[in-house]
Amino acid sequence: MTEKTALVPPTHTTPPAKFSHGVKKGNILQVAGQVGFLPAEEGLPPTPAGPTLREQTLQTLDNVKAILLEGGASWDDVMMIRVYLTDVAHFAEMNEIYNAYFEAQRLTAPPAARTTVYVGLPAGLLVEIDALAVLG
Repeated sequence: MTEKTALVPPTHTTPPAKFSHGVKKGNILQVAGQVGFLPAEEGLPPTPAGPTLREQTLQTLDNVKAILLEGGASWDDVMMIRVYLTDVAHFAEMNEIYNAYFEAQRLTAPPAARTTVYVGLPAGLLVEIDALAVLG
């Protein structure tokens, strides 16, 4: 039986509740919902990358990528990405940022994706992204 391993990259703070930033079991890696917090600094609270959707989205993608790397995966291993926005007016801008980001990654095939509006993020946070990867 394959053991389940919690993933916490050094760039991330300890989760505020009993959950992991990512979990790997066998060849499956689930990245929990990530937000646009800058890399963790000892003794300081989590800080958003900036007030804009662009700043937060790019940092959120970096945070997802850090967990993928911690689990031995890459964007090419990602099968599904779910994006949660706090404002329906951000759909077009999010698609523009997302497309440019993944075009630069030069993936063999883009992952399946879903974007929805979700209003439960802490004040000031605009986007949350999770991902499911299957390692070769």
